[in-house]
Amino acid sequence: MRTLNAAFGLLLLLTLTGCTPRIEVAAPKEPITINMNVKIEHDINIKADKEVKALLKDRQ
Repeated sequence: MRTLNAAFGLLLLLTLTGCTPRIEVAAPKEPITINMNVKIEHDINIKADKEVKALLKDRQ
């Protein structure tokens, strides 16, 4: 019985190791292009104190 279990275990081990999956990573033949049509708009708001506004007004 013991040899039968050992033989079955060996057969199972050989069967499982023979079916190992193969993973392959390859680069594409054509380059990857990313088309980005982006329009960026921005507004800059500056808040100043009354004293700073007066100084800036005097400089002009």
